Formats: sequence, structure tokens, C-alpha cells
Amino acid sequence: MASRPDSKEIARYADMLSALGTEPRLRIMRLLLSAHPDGMVVGEIGEELEIPNSTLSHHLEKLKNEDLVVMQREGTFLRYSANTSALEGLLGFLYAECCTRNKAVEPQRIVCCR
Repeated sequence: MASRPDSKEIARYADMLSALGTEPRLRIMRLLLSAHPDGMVVGEIGEELEIPNSTLSHHLEKLKNEDLVVMQREGTFLRYSANTSALEGLLGFLYAECCTRNKAVEPQRIVCCR
């Protein structure tokens, strides 16, 4: 049985969930996950999601600060990609309670693709 998360871990996951708790950021994360592992440059993200650059920069910075995305400079372009290891930790944290220990949710119901 896995050990229970400490308060520092819980606070980190709460911050990550908070960062994902806006519609634009959730859309950004879904888009970056669909572009994994290559990611996308800022202009592509903005064009795809129809988010103005200044607003997009704010959202990407928040996601980066919470370690949900990674940024790589390519000349004058910034490429963002989903930080899948951070997401794996977050999902594992949620999964541990809902789907393993007390079986509140059947794992097959959330693992299946839509």
C-alpha cells in the first residue's frame, strides 16, 4: 500500500488543480497533450484556441509555474509541451483514493478513451 501524501505534496497538487481550474488553461493542457511529445509554439496554440497572445502568455506562465508545462526556446519562438511526469503524479494522487483503496470509481470507467 502506498504511503499517504504529506501536507507539502497535497498543497502542490492543490496548486496544480487550481492552475487547471480555468477553461482556457484546461483547453491549453488538452491541446498540448494532443501534441505530445512535440508540443507547440505559442503562435500555434493561440491560433488553434483563438486566445490573444497577451492572455495566452499569462495562462502559459501560470501552467509553467505549477510545473504542468515545460518551455523550450527555439530561436525567437517558445515551444511548450505538457509535463507528463507532473500530470502522472497528479493523476496518481487522485487515482490512489478514488480507484484503488476504496473503489469509489471503477478504474475501467476512467481509463477508457472517449
